[in-house]
Amino acid sequence: MKLSDIKKILPTLENVAFQLENGTFVPEHFHVTEIGMITKNFIDCGGVIRQEKSVNFQLWNADDFEHRLKPGKLLHIINLSEEKLNIEDLNIEVEYQNETIGRYDLAFNGNHFVLKNKVTACLAQDACGIPSPSGFIELNKDKTNSCSPNSGCC
Repeated sequence: MKLSDIKKILPTLENVAFQLENGTFVPEHFHVTEIGMITKNFIDCGGVIRQEKSVNFQLWNADDFEHRLKPGKLLHIINLSEEKLNIEDLNIEVEYQNETIGRYDLAFNGNHFVLKNKVTACLAQDACGIPSPSGFIELNKDKTNSCSPNSGCC
């Protein structure tokens, strides 16, 4: 989800809620403690220099159980971050601490935001000798020599 997407969704909501993919909700007294833009410069295992940028939201739970972040307040924080930090319209990544600080992609299911699990991947599979998926492989090209019921080949 891009920053422009959440800005369109927030005015349609009464409450802001985040849910993990396992069904667990972030406690409703969470805070958005940071909004920023992260730039990651790196080199992959194939020697290619790369750069990734994302907008980062950090969620935090405190002991103020009466706290509720309203959609208008979150929209104000987003607008302020765009103005003061020149944040671009990039994909949003959410930091949230469960057992450790996790990084999640963000989606919306029509009712609330969903923290989508991220996965790692090799960006230079050809350089690492990892075969790329090629789809289905036809095992028996000779149709005249195929198994049929009761033929004893299976």
